[in-house]
Amino acid sequence: MSDPVTIAIVGAGSRGNNYAAGAVRTGHARIVAVAEPRPVAQKLFADRYDVPADAVFDDWRDLLDRPRIADVAVIATQDQDHVDPAVALAERGYHLMLEKPMATSEADCERIVRAVEDAGVLLAVCHVLRYTPYSRALKQVVDSGRIGHIVSVEHLEPVGWWHQAHSYVRGNWRREDESSFMLMTKSCHDLDWLAYIIGRPAERVSSFGGLYEFRAERKPEGAADRCLDCAVEATCPYSAPRIYLPFLEQPHKNWPLSVVTTDRTFDGLMNALREGPYGRCVYACDNDVVDHQVVNIEYSGGVTASFTMTAFAAYSHRKTRIFGTRGSIEGDGETIAIHDFLTGPEVIDPGAAGGATAADGHGGGDQGLVDAFVSAVRTGDTGLILTNGRESLASHRLVWAAEHARRTGTVVALAAGT
Repeated sequence: MSDPVTIAIVGAGSRGNNYAAGAVRTGHARIVAVAEPRPVAQKLFADRYDVPADAVFDDWRDLLDRPRIADVAVIATQDQDHVDPAVALAERGYHLMLEKPMATSEADCERIVRAVEDAGVLLAVCHVLRYTPYSRALKQVVDSGRIGHIVSVEHLEPVGWWHQAHSYVRGNWRREDESSFMLMTKSCHDLDWLAYIIGRPAERVSSFGGLYEFRAERKPEGAADRCLDCAVEATCPYSAPRIYLPFLEQPHKNWPLSVVTTDRTFDGLMNALREGPYGRCVYACDNDVVDHQVVNIEYSGGVTASFTMTAFAAYSHRKTRIFGTRGSIEGDGETIAIHDFLTGPEVIDPGAAGGATAADGHGGGDQGLVDAFVSAVRTGDTGLILTNGRESLASHRLVWAAEHARRTGTVVALAAGT
């Protein structure tokens, strides 16, 4: 395929916009359609990418009323709304880039995988951590045998205190019944990434964690239900003005202000905090997802890994320690420090690729994924996609097993091949 890959965006929120921007950056793709129910978000997106008026839709189902108008559909709706457009558009012949998680139930994930396989289209689940320059370099070191066989791994996801407040207390992923549980919505990235690096199937899993801080009984004395009305706001680290006002001075960063308001002015932000969900006290929201969790995994051959997700840290890249039979690795998402038991220490710097946030493109992962998928569509080289539907389904099953272990206080055995 020599012409640019054509893309329809289903869901023009933060992620849909990020993937669209990445797709057009190199000139190998163009946006030709958008389906977005929110009028303001729809118009902003359509204007930004010069989408023809007859290809701007309120509902993704409108795409089914005409012959296929793009090579690719990017599914970036809310988590619970992934399965129907993914299945229908795959059946119509669209290659799919599907935001993680694939869906919020195992049955729906299986429906998507079967639809893709039956239609013979390409699928990339947006596990963007696999596609960062850092992850690619780390994978090369591990696969080279430099540290021998992996025996154990420690992996940390520092969600970040303000990111937790934004997305998982005040925001779209705060409630399981409206999205899913935290390990799925946030950390399925990490369990997938561990599977990628370790290269073995998981066999057993246990987990512990809960919602510690963001509860009504932890509300400070004298606090109001909204930050702009609160007498103790100035001393609260989770103050909405404290979190969002600095972003007014960073016009190059779309997220997180793009989620809070479309009026990127002081008055626009204050109005949003006064009336909208992002101005609520973090101790007076309707959130129920956990703010800390640990997961312990045993892989085939007795290899073990521990994963920690916590809100109570600076928002930064993941941190990983890998312990092998001939050496160890400490990685911070930017550099890879190797201690070779024979030759001593070495530091590898894959090159700066941006910060850890969505606004920064997840350390180059967003762009890496888009570039790989567009190239796969153009050339037919499916090897450019670093995880297929079945592999993504397996990592999702591990997430469900880990959450079941947390809720039941048990060690859960996974079926062979999961």
